[in-house]
Amino acid sequence: MTQSSVHGEGTRPGVTGRGRGPGHGDGRDGGGTARDGDGPGRRGTRSGGRRGRRRPPARGRRILKWSATTLAVLILGTAGAGYLYYEHLNGNIEKGQRSSGDSKARRTAANAAGQTPLNILLIGSDSRASDENVKLGGGKDHRDNPPLGDVQMLIHLAADRKSAAVVSIPRDTRVDIPKCTDPDTGDTYPPTNDIINTTLGRGGAGCTLATWENLTGVYIDHWMTIDFAGVVSMADAVGGVEVCVNQNVWDRPLPAVPGGSGLKMTAGTKKVKGEQALQWLRTRHAWGSDLLRARAQHMYMNSMIRTLKKQNVFTDTGRLMDLAEAATKSLTVSEEIGTVKKLYDLGMQLKTVPTDRITMTTLPTVEDTEDSNHLLPAGADAEKVWTMLRDDVPFDDKGDDKGGKDAGSDAKKTGGKKTSEDPAAADGEIGVLVQNATRSATQGPVGGRAGAVRQTLVQKGFTRATTDTSGALAVDTTVVRYPSADLEGDAQRVAEALGIPASSVKKSADVSGVTLVVGADWREGTTYPEQSKPEAGDLPDNADALNGSDSKCMDVYKPYRW
Repeated sequence: MTQSSVHGEGTRPGVTGRGRGPGHGDGRDGGGTARDGDGPGRRGTRSGGRRGRRRPPARGRRILKWSATTLAVLILGTAGAGYLYYEHLNGNIEKGQRSSGDSKARRTAANAAGQTPLNILLIGSDSRASDENVKLGGGKDHRDNPPLGDVQMLIHLAADRKSAAVVSIPRDTRVDIPKCTDPDTGDTYPPTNDIINTTLGRGGAGCTLATWENLTGVYIDHWMTIDFAGVVSMADAVGGVEVCVNQNVWDRPLPAVPGGSGLKMTAGTKKVKGEQALQWLRTRHAWGSDLLRARAQHMYMNSMIRTLKKQNVFTDTGRLMDLAEAATKSLTVSEEIGTVKKLYDLGMQLKTVPTDRITMTTLPTVEDTEDSNHLLPAGADAEKVWTMLRDDVPFDDKGDDKGGKDAGSDAKKTGGKKTSEDPAAADGEIGVLVQNATRSATQGPVGGRAGAVRQTLVQKGFTRATTDTSGALAVDTTVVRYPSADLEGDAQRVAEALGIPASSVKKSADVSGVTLVVGADWREGTTYPEQSKPEAGDLPDNADALNGSDSKCMDVYKPYRW
């Protein structure tokens, strides 16, 4: 948003009936008086019979001077009102630190045209910190609990701004969470391994962002959070969002299953707003799972985008004001986009993407073997999604460039991760534990695999390499893990020696030293096999892709039909 456009918005709503009436009244009175003043001047010219220029009488000069002053005050007054309204909107916006965790992801290099992707993390908070959120979300006894980030979506805007991708991670997905420091309290949280929705309470949205960066290798430019009350106000400001169910739905407590969002709708397409919009986004039991809840949220977002694209809010001052007020009051954002102008500019970039070039997905996951209520990223399928984001490969195949844009050779070599500032020790001084994780869902482990890779490392000069004899693990994709920043350079050196991409070097709370986990993707050979680059639209089947132009309906789990 340019300042002039903001002032234009502000001028109309900022100069209220009280401000507009006197200003315009003075202008009209001044104009009339000025014309009256011109009259005597003309009459004076005719009566005097002079053809040359004559000075207007004193009264005329006073009137002209007074009229000019009135016009100046009117212009300055309306501009001031616009500025005040602009500052009012800026004052609505809450801001926070972009990253509050230990992350070293770097921006993707520019493509041949000098363009770079844009990544925004959208977080839905379940905070009950306000009376309104308690009223909407229940759980008054949990008012002082740390907030949970139950909805997390990464919005990726392609470098050429011709396509966009959205990836959701289910709230109960277990991941490595880095060390985070709460920017408001100064409290420090050690690294851990836990479900991803806990990150919001361990240092705010900046900790969630750092967790995503470590998991994906994708640099995230900004974050935005929205709470229950914000969802309600945004839905109302848009005028409602169309959603659809194939059967009557009532998400309510059942004898064996407590809770429920309260959503109650008849089959077909309905426009939801206010609290009902929140109920749609929070419904889980009636759809059948958290994964299906993500699909329902994607349908809602697609529908909202289509609604906004159809509405020409810039010719409707009232609608524009409602949206501006709702957005600035509903969102908390990372500080570098904490003004109306920057948020507007961001929105204009998103607006350029055609609806049918927006692809909503959910991260492929598998059941956590340690806890059936939790999920884990699905190895190679999950890594494929992250690779497409890092390399800026479109999630659809509708573009001119079917192979995706080249985001720069350096970025591809490093997998979008920054080279460690920690220098590696000499190869012979680096301790490496090699684990055999070649077992998969379809194949058994390769016997002696850890020993074979260890021998390769020894031959390359890593004489302190050892094998883990605790038993075969199951990991789809080979990874080099390290516990702390002082060992990152060592881990990257091990990966480099074996041809493992830098994006597969990850900090982890589960290891005590540099640990090479040989996955099911490396069952033979002494050099890590080169992985094929995904092409545009080459998403895993279990990513549950949904195109932005699709209008679909949710199926209702039978116990919740009525």
